[in-house]
Amino acid sequence: MRKVFRDVVTIDEARNLLFNHFTPKRAVETVPLHLAVGRVLAKDVYALTDVPPFDRATMDGYAVRAEDTFTAEEDNPVILKVTGVIEAGKKPEIEVNRGEAAEIATGAMMPKGANAVVMVEYTRKRRDEIEVFKPVSPGENVMYAGSDIMAGELIAREGSKLTHREIGVMAACGIKEVEVYRKPRVAVISTGNELVSPGEKLVEGKIYDVNSYSLAAAVEENGGEAILIGIARDDEAEMRRMIDKALREADIVMTSGSTSAGAGDVMYRILDEFNPGVIVHGIAIKPGKPAIIAVSDSKPIFGLPGYPTSAMTVFEVMVAPVIREMAGISESEMTRLKARLALKVFSAEGRREFLPVNVVEGAEGYSAYPVSGSYSGAVTAFAFTDGFVEIPENVVMLEEGEEVEIRLFSQLRPADLMIIGSHCVGVDILLSILREKKPYMSKVINVGSTGGILAVKRGEADIAGTHLLDESGVYNEPIIRKYGLRNVLLVKGYLREQGLIVARGNPKRIRGFEDLLREDVTFINRNRGSGTRILTDMYLKEVAEKRGVSFQELIASIKGYTVEAKTHTSVAVAVASGKADVGVGIKSVAVNYGLDFIPLRSEEYDFLIRKGRMEKEAVRDFLDCLTSEEFASRLQKVDGLEVYDRTGEVVEIE
Repeated sequence: MRKVFRDVVTIDEARNLLFNHFTPKRAVETVPLHLAVGRVLAKDVYALTDVPPFDRATMDGYAVRAEDTFTAEEDNPVILKVTGVIEAGKKPEIEVNRGEAAEIATGAMMPKGANAVVMVEYTRKRRDEIEVFKPVSPGENVMYAGSDIMAGELIAREGSKLTHREIGVMAACGIKEVEVYRKPRVAVISTGNELVSPGEKLVEGKIYDVNSYSLAAAVEENGGEAILIGIARDDEAEMRRMIDKALREADIVMTSGSTSAGAGDVMYRILDEFNPGVIVHGIAIKPGKPAIIAVSDSKPIFGLPGYPTSAMTVFEVMVAPVIREMAGISESEMTRLKARLALKVFSAEGRREFLPVNVVEGAEGYSAYPVSGSYSGAVTAFAFTDGFVEIPENVVMLEEGEEVEIRLFSQLRPADLMIIGSHCVGVDILLSILREKKPYMSKVINVGSTGGILAVKRGEADIAGTHLLDESGVYNEPIIRKYGLRNVLLVKGYLREQGLIVARGNPKRIRGFEDLLREDVTFINRNRGSGTRILTDMYLKEVAEKRGVSFQELIASIKGYTVEAKTHTSVAVAVASGKADVGVGIKSVAVNYGLDFIPLRSEEYDFLIRKGRMEKEAVRDFLDCLTSEEFASRLQKVDGLEVYDRTGEVVEIE
């Protein structure tokens, strides 16, 4: 007598029945970094060191003081005295003073006093001097300490699938092993007297076993570890033995064949002998209706139809999501898409460029943000991007707003929460708390405060982190108004302590900005346009006014004012290494490097949000985290960061 199907159920009903008897659980294991590719992180990963760990030359040439080259021309070169040679891998023992230069190799540590590198192509050496035929600007051909990655910076988030990009970043930070979700082990069994393994002789009436290999490959593609148990003949005892073996070795068992209502289809009867046994026999899906779902002591068993198309259909609908959930892999759907460039891009003519970009969904479709720092020495150019734009050899410029095609590194899932703006560890803490509350997918693009404000204006960001100081001494609100934003909310965030960073023990007895005018004090400045540079110049203007001199006259007398560092870490490294005596930065960096800190003021790190985005659940939950006791408690453990009485206050900008 033929067995007829039980009640055929919908896909949703089948899933509900499955999850009533089985809960996908994630196990964690630690693996060596070189074996972590394709795995999913089970824990946030933070940088153990700065990348690069020191200011380094990005070209072969001569380390110089940029201001010494400003008058250089091809027919009127600047003459500089060469005081030594700096090789890669060695700490320089020389200092570059006015009128001097040091020969330097690519990757070598910059010497004290130098703030730029002249490429060797634009020089000519004559005995112990060089002729410089082209001027350089401060910071040119120099990669600053921590400008790529700062020690303690979050470099890979829990839930990220590791590729060669993330592996490279972690290797650059000295990370040897990582915690990942263990791949669920999935046993694969094919059934049928007609099957033979590929490579065996195919005799009349036989076919090659397709399902074992296609299903095993699909398991691996979806984050699982496939275990090929083999081919079971149409014999109930043999099938039972192989299923028992599979249950001992695997977390999930898949069989194919013998699921229908024919006289020889016995899988239903075998699987119903387990506890609780068969929970689904027949799903309203085409092809794949004869599928079986059973459970044996909390382990799922999927009986797939024998036809390969039917088997793969059921696998994609029912099995793959379970494997991905246990492996920690998010659902996704796109591989290529069209987007408009958020910024104008210049490219070198004659070379095909692959421009790393981040993809953001805005009010009028997708926007592509070119990744900053996408030069040869930076490992983050590919690590924190969604894909790349291929720029042909004959194109030298792509306009802002121009449509481009993006090839995605992986399938793109629109973020539940998009944050664009200035980076801060406080944001990382907030997102960690938010993730504990709900499994939101958050995306952070660090383009600075001004970039964040413009992203909100274009409708690309849900939230922008900003800490811009206006000339009036007020943070954020005046500058937001200057950019013409309307119908936005400025949510007050938290305080970051800014101050003078000096060597441990403060050997130069520096107390304030007037000490920068001393002959025995070398200063390290921040880059133009940064909030810290604006703060620095504000204090120096006060000193100039007090002394009755012009601002330009004052800064001309400060040794090192034109030497720029792109990050707070670079300032700390310069002071720690003795290249500078003092710089302006945040307290947490000074503490990390064991340096002394002279407080100046607390800056306000706030969050800019379009009014319409307040309707998003993820935005509301983010703001709830901002005002939570948990956030205040965690922030208190970070030197120089704290909530205050205005945290969570909403300022309307009409």
